[in-house]
Amino acid sequence: MRLKNKSALITGGTSGIGLATARLFVAEGARVALTGRDDAVFERVKAELGENALVLKGDVRSIGDMRAIAAEIKEKFGGLDVVFANAGWAFPSALNDIDDELYSEIMDINVKGVVLTLQAVLPDLREGSSVILNTSFVAQTGKHGISLTAAAKAAVRSLARSWSYEFLDRKIRFNAIAPGGTDTPLLGKWGMSDEDVRNFKSEFAKTIPVGHMGKAEDIAYAALYLASDESSYVVGSELIVDGGASQL
Repeated sequence: MRLKNKSALITGGTSGIGLATARLFVAEGARVALTGRDDAVFERVKAELGENALVLKGDVRSIGDMRAIAAEIKEKFGGLDVVFANAGWAFPSALNDIDDELYSEIMDINVKGVVLTLQAVLPDLREGSSVILNTSFVAQTGKHGISLTAAAKAAVRSLARSWSYEFLDRKIRFNAIAPGGTDTPLLGKWGMSDEDVRNFKSEFAKTIPVGHMGKAEDIAYAALYLASDESSYVVGSELIVDGGASQL
């Protein structure tokens, strides 16, 4: 039970990487609060995760929502030992296709959302807590049509370094995970047909050295390591989990 007696918050936790991580954290003994915006799935998630999970509705772009979530976690858990700032959004777009709406959506969810999440929960983080920020392998590479997402994730990577130094006195560890191409429901939200999604995955897999896309569980295990005391000497780092796509 690597997270026994620990309490965790996972934003964007009701699907994909967030939900896979919540399953693993609960199995390893943690009490877990998850946030999401689609309350249609909340009952199913609660039923799956059981009594050690708290599912809360909120938008990471709203400081009011995040403060309300922090207050409920404080009431139910007393404090936090782990935060996985996982909520994010990516959408492929060339430079000339970026408009105000897309810019705000990508930057606000990926960057502002991380800032507001940490502002809200910071008073309740116990000494020695672990904070994990979700970045992306695209910040390591130059890929066509993904510059805005790459820039947002690069900013989050910088936050992990800066906050690591800022909160050394509280012994709070900040680290990042950079997932590679991962098979999650995000791909189905780009407006493509099922066939187009299958073709995209097939072509994408060919660009990955290990020959296949990752699973949400691959990222969840990386988050478990950074959340646990096993990584107590790991501070300010970025753990790249991308099948070698940005390294080989």
